[in-house]
Amino acid sequence: MADNSRIVLAYSGGLDTSVAISYLKERTGKDVVAVSLDVGQGGESLETIRNRALACGAVEAYVVDARDEFASEYCMKALKANAMYEGVYPLVSAISRPLISKHLVRAAHQFGADTISHGCTGKGNDQVRFEVSIASIDPTLKAISPIRDLSLTRDVEIAFAKEHKLPIEQTEKSPYSIDQNVWGRAIETGFLEDPWNAPTKDCYTYTDDPAFPPVEDEVVIEFKEGVPVKIDGRDVTPLQAIEEMNRRAGAQGIGRIDLIEDRLVGIKSRELYEAPGAVALITAHQELENCCLEREQHRIKRDIDKRWAELVYDAQWFSPATQSLNAFIEDTQKYVSGEIRMVLHGGRAVVTGRRSDASLYDYKLATYDSGDTFDQKSSNGFIDIYGLPSRVAAARDIKFGNAIEVPDNTVE
Repeated sequence: MADNSRIVLAYSGGLDTSVAISYLKERTGKDVVAVSLDVGQGGESLETIRNRALACGAVEAYVVDARDEFASEYCMKALKANAMYEGVYPLVSAISRPLISKHLVRAAHQFGADTISHGCTGKGNDQVRFEVSIASIDPTLKAISPIRDLSLTRDVEIAFAKEHKLPIEQTEKSPYSIDQNVWGRAIETGFLEDPWNAPTKDCYTYTDDPAFPPVEDEVVIEFKEGVPVKIDGRDVTPLQAIEEMNRRAGAQGIGRIDLIEDRLVGIKSRELYEAPGAVALITAHQELENCCLEREQHRIKRDIDKRWAELVYDAQWFSPATQSLNAFIEDTQKYVSGEIRMVLHGGRAVVTGRRSDASLYDYKLATYDSGDTFDQKSSNGFIDIYGLPSRVAAARDIKFGNAIEVPDNTVE
């Protein structure tokens, strides 16, 4: 049974959520349970974050190493869907929020809380992702955000933290708002809010400057049913595959993204992303699908992939629509097994080889040399039938004086 004296807080260790602990306690009179997840974001250890939460007034600090869970159950779904919002952004934050929400609900049940809080503002996408995900898992739980609901600004938060002697010194330094995990890194605010300003070197952490790359790096990635299982012949878990490709593609400056993005809440925002491993793996996965998916299935899947990315970006990870698309995507992956060879260099991941026992590419049908098994005479009848609707329509147009005009190329 829920204990009305407790609130579960999604705690990152940063300024907003550190201040939120005391704010929630003061404003509601309820004790705060801080929940922190390691989703491969690096930086401070979970133990450091746990101790800060307790120092800021949390009565409990629930910490989870969720890296393998995130990589296997969330990043791999995004990979199978070739998920790129607006064609370029591999859903760095959007796929982590449902996982965090699941653990927030679990903590609420474990500690008997009836309310879950997060540190999002009213302008962003994540407030929607958290609250819709929480409601999808347990609609009896309430969700609140002190930063949003009280319109707290950064200067007010810092003053409050100093007045209450909260240990937030490390959170005041960065001029940017950053969210990161093993799938990638999102950077916004500060001088980046002027879309004319070019990114500076200090914006980037996951990638080196692609203008000055090291020697090109050739890599062979083996997939089994859409999931990377080997890199250069070595067995890897999904987490290990992402981490290795982050390192190798990042060294070549691959995966830098700078765009004006359509947010779920209707605002256009300027966003920087770094996703070297995600971009390289999606590039490889797409090319293997080119080999292994039947034409009409492949055409439909490209449309499904786009909708999947939009739905997940729009806080619909747990929705019936997304679950139905997952079933289709999973079915398409049963033959997406094989190897992709790529060259990583100077900001680009270029596929140079592909092979698969399940490939639909048939050399004997494709070749123009001797050994060609394609019956070229069959094309006469195919073109006649395929072009029949166009011929009938053209005859009608001519009859009514609407024939397609042909330019007069007479040379005088």
